[in-house]
Amino acid sequence: MKKKTIWITLLVIFIVVQLIPSGRPEVIKDNPNDLLLNNQVPTAVESMLRTACYDCHSNESIYPWYAYIAPVSFLVNRDIRVGREELNFSDWEAFNKVEKAKLLDGIIEAVEAEEMPMAIYPPLHPEAKLSTEDRKVLTDWAESFAESLFE
Repeated sequence: MKKKTIWITLLVIFIVVQLIPSGRPEVIKDNPNDLLLNNQVPTAVESMLRTACYDCHSNESIYPWYAYIAPVSFLVNRDIRVGREELNFSDWEAFNKVEKAKLLDGIIEAVEAEEMPMAIYPPLHPEAKLSTEDRKVLTDWAESFAESLFE
């Protein structure tokens, strides 16, 4: 009887938690200031950015099924909010050259240190796994792009 009460209590808690608003960041498909829309980015880099970065660092997040189930939804939504605050590719053209250079430098640092994409992301999104070569292509592009801003 005690086990049954525990299971019922846990089920009720799980159901009630689903009713708590998760603060899901809005998905916006029309982003006229987007990096990829306004700049000539190599196809390989564009692909890496879309698969490994854009879910958290743009307004074009794609929410997988588990992002709708609490408490995971709270974590996913927080990661996206924080990611967009740090760098939002959808707002790229709103930044000045110095801000863009700093953001590109941040990309280089995070990718080289293997901090990005976050360790939890590639196991759930295998296409986002960056090889050593991918990381080199991405950081070389970011460095070159930063330099081109001041030419």
